[in-house]
Amino acid sequence: MAEIQHAAILKGILDTYDNNPKWRGSDFERVKNISNTQVGDVGQDFIVALCAAYHLNIELPTNKQGKARRQSPWDIKIDGATFEVKTATEDVKSAFQFNHIRYHRDYDALLCLGISPNDIRFDAWPKATVTTGGAGRLVTMDKGSSATWKLTKRIEGLRPISEFESRIRDLTRDFAMDA
Repeated sequence: MAEIQHAAILKGILDTYDNNPKWRGSDFERVKNISNTQVGDVGQDFIVALCAAYHLNIELPTNKQGKARRQSPWDIKIDGATFEVKTATEDVKSAFQFNHIRYHRDYDALLCLGISPNDIRFDAWPKATVTTGGAGRLVTMDKGSSATWKLTKRIEGLRPISEFESRIRDLTRDFAMDA
């Protein structure tokens, strides 16, 4: 009896699957080859670098010893306002699925970063706007649960990344005036 080549069988099956062709050879193709957790990390690192480039004051959550915290009610503080950051890649229908939005946590605003094959889009909303549906319709991620939500945004429903600085400065100024 011939030895079964398990790896060859799996490779043959994998050859029949592919990311949407629009990602092949694109500027940001590599983002489709990393885990969802790493996509979130890439998005957060990008936001940190972008804030630094625009000379926005940032702070990341730390523990009592001053080391970076992975678990926190907020992901980044920009000019005094706390943001939950969500990153998604464009799907086959030119939309983004921003998952695990938790509005029971203590943060001021939601910042969504959408990565397309050759484009970067975003938007940010005060948490109150998100919870009342002003950012779009939230759908529960688990039937019968109200702890984690998904926000779907079409590409045209997000801003070009070139508007990042002005949008964030306007938003953080509004929070400072409310304080």
